[in-house]
Amino acid sequence: MDDRDWLELACDLARSCPPSETAFSVGAVVVSADGRELARGHSRETDPHVHAEEAALAKIAPGDPRLAGATVYSSLEPCSARRSRPRTCTRLILESGASRVVMAWREPLLFVDCHGAEELAAAGVTVLEIPELAERAREPNAHLVTG
Repeated sequence: MDDRDWLELACDLARSCPPSETAFSVGAVVVSADGRELARGHSRETDPHVHAEEAALAKIAPGDPRLAGATVYSSLEPCSARRSRPRTCTRLILESGASRVVMAWREPLLFVDCHGAEELAAAGVTVLEIPELAERAREPNAHLVTG
């Protein structure tokens, strides 16, 4: 599978999220440098406040050597500001050792002012946006935003 295929899977996972009026529905997949899926997750998977990247990364042991060079595929830009937890998804990704993030949709200014892509890039993580999949990422969030 290539970046687009993995990101399409992340967008599909977002449809599994219980709906919320106060948070986006997001899907995430973590893939090792050799192209193997390590974990997947979606928003509100394990509790009402868990984010997709957080849910996926929690399924991988801290320090797992496969995280070095891994890619995190997320239907939405990883959060850089958060009301429900002390650590953002941007921070969790940096702490994991993943070296790439591929995302479909930049977080709109609805709940927080997000700068996850910029913060990740500034820390040396390669960030790739595939905007052709943004509409697919927006679909499970249509009740929240229109743009």
